[in-house]
Amino acid sequence: MTDHVPAELYARIQQFYAHQMGLLDDGRPDEWADTFTEDAVFQEASRLNEPLRGREAIRESSRARKKRLEADKIDFRHWLGMLSVTQEEDGSLRARSYALAMRVPRGGELDVFASVVCHDHLVQVDGDWQVRHRDLHHDGSGRH
Repeated sequence: MTDHVPAELYARIQQFYAHQMGLLDDGRPDEWADTFTEDAVFQEASRLNEPLRGREAIRESSRARKKRLEADKIDFRHWLGMLSVTQEEDGSLRARSYALAMRVPRGGELDVFASVVCHDHLVQVDGDWQVRHRDLHHDGSGRH
């Protein structure tokens, strides 16, 4: 692994995450799933045993989540910070960030639902960055 990436690439990755999380928070699960590679692996913090494997499994999980949130009349938001990005010898990127997942029942008060550490492996596909592997760990789980 090399040193941290140049500022221009770092800014591109910040924009990638702002776009990606915006898609999820705006209830656009199909477009959000398209930010993952076809063979992506997604280890969710709440899915301790078996990760989601493949873009279509990620898409289906995201669609189901959207339906649950709509039925429960809950708005969901993500905030990512403390982003660290390094480049691998093959040009792919490793990103580490902290994420807060927040939910707000319509007419209710904000609830910080989860605080996680996110580890991503990003690759370029047709000139765009996509997540090949995402690993989320809840704070307090002893995993970093």
